[in-house]
Amino acid sequence: MENQGKIVVALAKLSEYVAPDVSDTIRGLFDAIAFRPARGMKVLVKPNLLTPRPPDHITCTHPLVVRAVCEYLLDVGCEVRVGDSPTFGKAVDIAESIGLTRTLADMPVIIVNLDKPVLAPFSFGGTVPMSRVALENDLIVSVPKLKAHHQMRVTGAVKNVYGCVTGLGKPFLHLLHGDRGNRWESMILEIREHLPPTVSLMDAVTAMHVHGPVKGQPYSMGLLAASNSAVALDTVVMTMLGLKPEDAPLWRLSVNLNLPGANPEDIVYPLETPESFNSKDFKFTERLYPISFRPFKLAAHYISRLREE
Repeated sequence: MENQGKIVVALAKLSEYVAPDVSDTIRGLFDAIAFRPARGMKVLVKPNLLTPRPPDHITCTHPLVVRAVCEYLLDVGCEVRVGDSPTFGKAVDIAESIGLTRTLADMPVIIVNLDKPVLAPFSFGGTVPMSRVALENDLIVSVPKLKAHHQMRVTGAVKNVYGCVTGLGKPFLHLLHGDRGNRWESMILEIREHLPPTVSLMDAVTAMHVHGPVKGQPYSMGLLAASNSAVALDTVVMTMLGLKPEDAPLWRLSVNLNLPGANPEDIVYPLETPESFNSKDFKFTERLYPISFRPFKLAAHYISRLREE
């Protein structure tokens, strides 16, 4: 009875990306958090597909992790799509460049761009252009890559759903809300409320540290982790990295709002415990960058998109 009301976060060790081991580990994680979707459910697998870079596997979620998630969902009878809405490029092109398309080629899975905006309201006013392609699913399995981040200190499960906002909507939201107190962080937390139920599976086998989310360095953390609560999953990982709520804006706001999962004491571990992982030498950006984009940077985003059309 002592675990009643606690939030489950399952942690597993995995030293490298080897197909059978990745698949077995992810199945064990899903079992540990009692995740088994119903047959016939329409599921979006939402990895972090950030930029069309060579497959260094620290900028984007590793293709074998995405494949293992898709395998599990297909085995229980789900209809599966993989998608994201990158600020630069398109999900289908990035998937091709990092080897994800090839990795999924023998599976009945399609890769989609999270486009077709639908405006959803914020509690503080204004709207967010959510992807209709994301909203029309029964369930989302978010598969973030753990990375240092020059604006958020570190990002994982909570911020990964920002990819359900359509392309150019993201930099516009940076511009509109980035310099208005903690409104941008509030927006990220509220986006989750507009989405279908979401389960998170974090790829931190090889994470990114020093300076993310794009120009960082690989960090061998040897971790895969899963939870039905994105807030709890991030809380655990940030605690493992030696951070405190005041160090990470999204965690700080989650604590201030008393969100379930923001307090480490409310979390239980059916598999490995955080003490099983040594990640204290994970490095972060010393000084956080402003969240708001300058207008010229927004224009650069827009011009880049026009060139892709």
